[in-house]
Amino acid sequence: MNLQQPRIEVSIGTQTLRLFDGIRLVREWPCSTSKFGLGTVEGSNKTPLGSFIVQEKHGEGAPSGTIFKSRQPVGLWTPSMDTASDFVLTRVLWLRGTQPHNANTYSRYIYIHGTNDEKSIGRPASHGCVRLHNRAVIELYDLVPVGTPVWIGE
Repeated sequence: MNLQQPRIEVSIGTQTLRLFDGIRLVREWPCSTSKFGLGTVEGSNKTPLGSFIVQEKHGEGAPSGTIFKSRQPVGLWTPSMDTASDFVLTRVLWLRGTQPHNANTYSRYIYIHGTNDEKSIGRPASHGCVRLHNRAVIELYDLVPVGTPVWIGE
């Protein structure tokens, strides 16, 4: 599938991520945003609101469950491993804020990524990022290029 005008919308209220091609809804997945609420303060672990773009993508071709530290693969998570840690898994779509109030998003390392805590998807549980099921983040990653617009709203 080759999308002509992809854009991503994240709804905090419904904990869903939607992918559009122009005005046509292509896919919808449950997601998880911050358990600490909404905001842009450095170190707050809150999910920022507003307009963003996918600035960078990491993880092309990596196996599902690949653990990323500083966007580099460092191992493979398995269900028998610790689930208390908030691992960044499978794919990383690194967001950059495009508005003055969220301009620090890139330096806060706010991503759309897979997770080792898939049971929390559908409710606020992250540390600021937008989490997806690992199979969903692979699908999204493959459908959107760098530069894709993202809107995160209440």
